[in-house]
Amino acid sequence: MEQTGRLYLCGTPIGNLGDITYRAVETLRAADCIAAEDTRHTRALLAHYDIHTPMTSYHEHNKDAKGPELIARLLAGETIVCVSDAGLPGIADPGG
Repeated sequence: MEQTGRLYLCGTPIGNLGDITYRAVETLRAADCIAAEDTRHTRALLAHYDIHTPMTSYHEHNKDAKGPELIARLLAGETIVCVSDAGLPGIADPGG
């Protein structure tokens, strides 16, 4: 069976950076790429936890161009974590 990449939807803290789970921090560290709704907010979270995973923007205004690129990376075997400004992307995202 051919192995493809993995996509994780990662809940992020609303307000207090200490509210993130250990598993989320480890997932962010282990990923090949983080797809962030707002890289400025995500950069603060990553800096707080000393995470150096490459990041790219992925939001409502660039999803048509960026979506196929991210899918190609997943098909190539990469692990991508999708985060929003707050909440769980696409499920309980107050910005959604």
